[in-house]
This record gives sequence, C-alpha cells and structure tokens, in this order.
Amino acid sequence: MLSLSSSPSNPPPPLPSSPSIFVIPPPPAPTPHTHTNRYWENNKTFRTPDEIDTSKPKFYVLDMFPYPSGAGLHVGHPLGYTATDILARLKRMQGFNVLHPMGWDAFGLPAEQYAIETGTHPKITTIRNINRFRTQLKLLGFSYDWDREISTTEPEYYKWTQWIFLQLLKQGLAYQAEVPVNWCPALGTVLANEEVIDGVSERGGHPVIRKPMRQWMLKITAYADRLLEDLDDLDWPESVKEMQRNWIGRSEGAELEFCLVDTSGLKRESKITVYTTRPDTIFGATYLVVAPEHVLLSSIVSDAQRKQVEEYKEIASRKSDLERTELQKEKTGVFTGCYARNAANGKDIPIWVADYVLGSYGTGAIMAVPAHDTRDHEFALKYSIPICGVVTPDNANFSYFEEAYSGEGKVINSSSSVSGLDINGLSSKEAALRVIEWLEKTKNGIKKVNYKLRDWLFARQRYWGEPIPVIFVDDTGEGIPIPDVELPLTLPELDEFTPTGTGEPPLSKALSWVKTIDPVSGKPARRETNTMPQWAGSCWYYLRFMDPKNSKELVGREKERYWSPVDVYVGGAEHAVLHLLYARFWHKVLYDIGVVSTKEPFNCVINQGIILGEVQYMAYQDPDGYLVSADSVDATIEYSQERIAEENVMKSGDSFVLKDNPNIRLIARAHKMSKSRGNVINPDDVVLEYGADSLRLYEMFMGPFRDSKTWSTSGIEGVHRFLARVWRLIVGSPSPDGKFKDGTVNLDGEPSMEQLRCLHRCIDKVTEEIEGTRFNTGISAMMEFINAAYKWDKLPKLIVETFVLLLSPYAPHVAEELWSRLGHPISLAYEPFPKANPAYLKESTVVLPVQINGKTRGTIQVEDACTEEDAFRLASLDSKLSKFLAGKSIKKRIYVAGKILNVILDAQNVKVGQQ
Repeated sequence: MLSLSSSPSNPPPPLPSSPSIFVIPPPPAPTPHTHTNRYWENNKTFRTPDEIDTSKPKFYVLDMFPYPSGAGLHVGHPLGYTATDILARLKRMQGFNVLHPMGWDAFGLPAEQYAIETGTHPKITTIRNINRFRTQLKLLGFSYDWDREISTTEPEYYKWTQWIFLQLLKQGLAYQAEVPVNWCPALGTVLANEEVIDGVSERGGHPVIRKPMRQWMLKITAYADRLLEDLDDLDWPESVKEMQRNWIGRSEGAELEFCLVDTSGLKRESKITVYTTRPDTIFGATYLVVAPEHVLLSSIVSDAQRKQVEEYKEIASRKSDLERTELQKEKTGVFTGCYARNAANGKDIPIWVADYVLGSYGTGAIMAVPAHDTRDHEFALKYSIPICGVVTPDNANFSYFEEAYSGEGKVINSSSSVSGLDINGLSSKEAALRVIEWLEKTKNGIKKVNYKLRDWLFARQRYWGEPIPVIFVDDTGEGIPIPDVELPLTLPELDEFTPTGTGEPPLSKALSWVKTIDPVSGKPARRETNTMPQWAGSCWYYLRFMDPKNSKELVGREKERYWSPVDVYVGGAEHAVLHLLYARFWHKVLYDIGVVSTKEPFNCVINQGIILGEVQYMAYQDPDGYLVSADSVDATIEYSQERIAEENVMKSGDSFVLKDNPNIRLIARAHKMSKSRGNVINPDDVVLEYGADSLRLYEMFMGPFRDSKTWSTSGIEGVHRFLARVWRLIVGSPSPDGKFKDGTVNLDGEPSMEQLRCLHRCIDKVTEEIEGTRFNTGISAMMEFINAAYKWDKLPKLIVETFVLLLSPYAPHVAEELWSRLGHPISLAYEPFPKANPAYLKESTVVLPVQINGKTRGTIQVEDACTEEDAFRLASLDSKLSKFLAGKSIKKRIYVAGKILNVILDAQNVKVGQQ
C-alpha cells in the first residue's frame, strides 16, 4: 500500500498575474482547454527550478518512459499519466518540491522497421511521433516540467549512455562472447527472447533461428545476489518482486561429473558436468540429458545416431528458450548413442539430447530422475526409460510410474558397495548434505549455487540505436574503448539502413565512419558496428531528469542526493522484470563507482491496470450461415463469428443474447486496445466531445487503479454530468441562449456546522484516497459532497473555494476556471491543499442502545447533547420500542448520555406518561 506523507510548507511565490486567463467554454459544451494550457505553458507553472530550496521536502513522481509510436496515444495510455499527475498536483499544494518530468524512449526496432518500409529516415519519423505525443499529453493538462524533456536519441543524452557502458567495461562487467542468439534473417538483427513468439519475430512474423554470434554481453549475473536481497526493502507489488526473484532464480545444489564410457564399458577421458538442486536423488538418475547446443554433443554422439541428432539440433535452433521450456509442451529428444557412468552406483546410463534443457542454464546438462521430476517423468514414459523411486511420499499407494513425486521425504533404494555411499533412511535434506560431502571427498562434484539469470545480451544488428564506443585495431583485433573526451560517438547519417543479409549490421555500410585510427598507437582501426539495445537508454533516464542540461557529468552530485530515489514510479506490469531489473543493475554499478547515493532507483513501483476496448458482441455462425447459440456449439463443426451491434443486444441473466432472438446467446468480450481489432479510442476525440477533465476523471473513476477495466464511452457521460453539476452549482444555470454569466452565484454568508462537517469529511476522504492511490473512491466522496451541497439554502464562499481546491488535482482545467471566477488572478497550482479539521470529523449523532427492564430491545439515533427527556421521547416514538412501552407504568429511567437508556417498568397497567 502506498502512503504518501505530507509536510506543511509555505507555497512558492505566486506566478505573474494575467487577467481572464481561464475563460473557457464550460460544461455541458466543453472544448479543449487551450486557454488554460497556454497559461500554464507561457508561465511555466510546473517548472521545477534548477536551484531549489532543499530544506523543503521533495517528491519525485515518474511515468515509465513511453515509446512514441506513429499511432499516437489511445485512451489506455493516460491512465497512469493521470494518476501521477494527481499525485504531483497534490504534493505541490502540500508544499513539496515536485519533480514530474516526461521524455521519450525513442531508439529501437519499431522506428527502424517503419523507416525501412516507408523509406523515411527513422530520425524524421521519431521527431514526428514525439511531437504528436507531446501535443496529446499537453492537451490533457498533465503538469510535466517540459523544460526537462529528454529523448534517448539526442546525442547530448546518449553521450552519457555510452559513458556508462565505458564504466561497465572498466569494471569488467562488459565483455564479448560467442553465444547462441535469436537471429531473424528477414529483420537482419538479433532479437531478445521476449521479441520472439512461437518461433517468429513479434514484429512482422518472420522466422527466427538460433545461431552462435559474437556479441557484447553485460555481466548482470555478478549482481545477482544483491538484486535478489535488496528486493525485500522495496515498496513494490509483491507479484513484481516475486517475478524478479523467479527470473534471477537462485538455487543451491551440486555440480556432479559423469564419466563417459565407450561401447565396451571402459571409461573415456571426457566427462559431462551436470547441475542439480536435488543431490539426494542421485541414485534415481536413469539417464542424462544435454542441450542441443552443448559443446560436447558433436564429440560424443555415435555415428549411427549422428544424422538424427543433427536434424534434431536444426529443429531446436528454430525455437525460442520460452518455447523450449514451457511445461505444457510435449517433450522431444533423440538418443545420442552414448552412455555415462553414475559414480554413486556404478551403473551406465544413456545420454539423450532434448530441447527442454537449455545450454544457457547451469551446465547445459542434467541428470534425469524421472521418478521425482515431472519433465523427466514425461520424457521417460515417452521413450521407455527406466523409472526408479528413491524418495518416499507419505501416500503409501503412490505409484512412480503414474506420476512423479517432486517433494521431499525419506530416502530409499540409495546405497552402493561400489561407491561406499549409503543414504538410505535419511531425510532428503540430510541425504543431500551427505551426497555433497561424498562428491567433494571423491572429487566427483562440488557444492554449487546457481542462477537462472543469464548475462545481458547487449548488442543489436540495427542502425537506430546508440553506437557502442569501442574500436578494434586492424592488425590485432584488440578492442579499445574510445576516450571519454570523444563522446558522444554519434550515429552517421545513412540513407541506406536496410539489413545487409550477411549478419553484418547496417552501420558496416558507413565505411568512412567505420574506418578510424587508434588514438594511442596511431594504427588503423574499425569502429564497432553493432548498436545498443533499446533497453540501454531507458535504464538510467530517471537520473538525467534530475539534471538534464549538465554537460560535464551524468548528474550533479547535490541534485542526485536531493532527488534520489524516485518516490513513485508508475507503469505497466509488462516491465516488471526486464526494464526494472536492468535499471536496478545499472543503478547498483553507478552506486559502486560513486555516481549515485542510493542502492535502489525506485522506492515505490505501482502497476496500473489495463484499459480494455469496449465490449464486443459476437455470434457463432455455422457453415450454412445460420446463427448458433454460444451454449450449443458443436466442437466438430468449424464456425465463423459475426460481430453484433450493441443496439441489437440485450442482457438475459448473466448472459447477453440477441434482442430479436433471445435463444441466441452471444460471446461478450473486451480485448486489449489495438489497431488490428479496431477497438482503439483516440483521446483527442473524447476531449473534443467531453473535455479533458471528463476524460481524466473517467479514467480514475472506472475502478481501482491497479485493476483492468473496460472502456465505455457511455460511461464517461456520468462524470461529465458531475462536472456540469459542479459548474452550475457555483456559476449558476445558463441563460436561454446557453451562455453563462461571468463570476459565480451569490456566495455570501458563514458556513453552518453541517456544511463544515460535510466539507471536512470530504477533505479527509479525498486526501486519504489520493495518497492511497484509490482515486475512484476519492471521486465518489466529491460526488457525495455535491449531492449534499445542492440541498443547502446558501453556499458560502469558504466552502466553495475549498472544494475547488480539492477538485483541482483531478479536474485542473475546470478548477482553474472556477478559481478565476472566484476572484483569484493567479493559478491555484501552489495554493495550500485543504486539511481536514478533526473537530469537524466527529459524528454529531450517536446510536443509543435502549433497554427495557435491563434487556436491550433496540436502538435510537440521538444528538451528542441529547437530554434524558428527548431520548425517552424518541424511544417512545420508535416503532420497535413503543410496543414494549405502550400501556405500561414507568417505575424509573436510567440514562447515561451517549451510552444507554434503561427504562424500568412497574407491574401496574397504566399508559405511558400517566403519573
């Protein structure tokens, strides 16, 4: 749960006065609030000065770097931006120095592919897309400090991305290695695992193969333990932290060596090393599995099996790591024709090659224990490999041949006179320790900690990315970092940036740029022609926002110490692992070399939910063109689907059916917004019809911020009517021609106790809900206040002004206009946010238990200062209590104010009130 503490502080000096700055057409006929936006822009209302009063508290709120695509924003994008804007506006008004910037993650494959398809230079399309995004964001009134705007494609920015790479190189954390990569011949580049789906590229659907290439790598594995341990102290969603833990995948176990044996059973010199987290199951290993890319595979395969193995390796090369390791996929493999000896029992076991084992994890080989591993069990059954149970489950009827038992228990079938190892009767934990002792004593293995985390593949065969600041001397091939003073190493202007088709990056075409001289030796050299991945620029941008104009260092020390860490970081859950993990890695490296002062970059991370497109209704249609109810489809028949317009649909129970034929049940489904589905809603259109504030308010009102929600254009009308009610309450009703008078309604008079209580309950609720990011319930509280205000005979100015300030973080355009009409010539952006007075939060009434002859018979609601007579009178009038009192004589009454009323009756049958 996010909790944003507030600290009282005097607001900064008021901005220059400008008369008639917020005169905009109000609801119910809204238009884009250009006058207000222009005022904010001209007066730099939300600029965070370079030099600030550091004695004041700070609040750094950040949106995850957007990628500016040509499609522009859809209504799903502003969800997170609106939330951070509400938080930023609240904290400014609470006296904080607020840093709320925006920039662009603009290098990468999409821009390059679009450029290739259209023949337009990616620089041109990137600038055009950025301009469109910026215009749309300004239209929605987000209070960004646009003076701090940055783009990863600017040389002034990526100079420091290159500088960080050089620091990684100096620390031994950047290196080159030949590794299997996802190579897409059509795109001419290496793709990350997440960019490959079902063996084809996510962009374009082109075939992807696995092939070894020499690549730059970053040694993120050197920070695995710190990345894991420091998660515990972060205010992040537990699901995100767990995803990072799983991605890092720390495990403790053992590395074991299995000697290869020839066909006559004699040991060969070669050994296969395997990693296991369950050394207690060593006696249950009935075969080994090596990955298709294992370095020893070609040397151990028999001649009889070589053709099958080579064919299998080719098929496996076309699969991504994710496809190979999905548990639900059928396991496949080929026998190598070779055997290895299990030193624990002296038995020779077959070696298979299977793609469910990855060359990049552990040693690229496993000992397979089918009785105690689900994948191994499935594989063993398919290929008729022996299954030997060595750990007993509690269930006496358990069958190892029906399923694997992966839990711990008592060890059985695990002793050998050949090896001298006996672990029978031990628990799994005790047995594992005993096996590791035996392995180390006999030099057959060692204790080992392993990680799923792999070093970061940090090179792309693309043009549109940061050049890597390294040269290679021609005669030696030695890689040399370029001097810091030569940064930035800028991209050459290329007219032809299509893939070479050979694996050489497009930059290799820039011959005059590639050829250079080693500044130390004076020898001819060549520049690195790979570029950095898109992740590079987004790893550290949060630091540059603190000091964006600094040409001498990445970020000034004093500014970094004041603003770090980011207090609230909001973005999609799809970045839960890679972006956040990469950024944490770079941050820790910068911490180690003294550039930053905190161990972690982001104190609090919040994942907003997805806004799905409007519900679409589909009907099944059989091959003859007849509609079929969704609950009557036949799995053997191939149906098409027909989209049904909403006006032809009605609800029936929990289902949706055709109005004209209620027997036809429909499929009702909301999908993620995408151009291909035709369900994208342009925010510009919504703003044009309903106004920017209605869009902002609706996105916050749809439901809990972290949950997925379904867009409904009709739903926005409700919050639009709410804003119109606020407007009419304060400004009054329009004249017959639809125009509103200047100023406001009569706001004379002092507030009553009822009004103050109502207002301060609203203040308390709205403040609490914004700070808890429960924006929808904050809006509900304001709606309840307006409902109450419409019943009042008078509307004091104090009440109205306070409510307008409450509304302003959510609906800043309307609030600024109302503030101006209330007689204030400057923006309310730095007005103190209202504080709830505890004296007005106390309930004025209490629920009073009423007893008859000592037995509670009901309750009544009374005022705090209620007298005994008034309490008794209310009890006598209550329908439930009066039947106990009617016709009875009262002996005495016991009354404790605010606590209890006890009426003691005597035996005489006289009416209430008679003496």
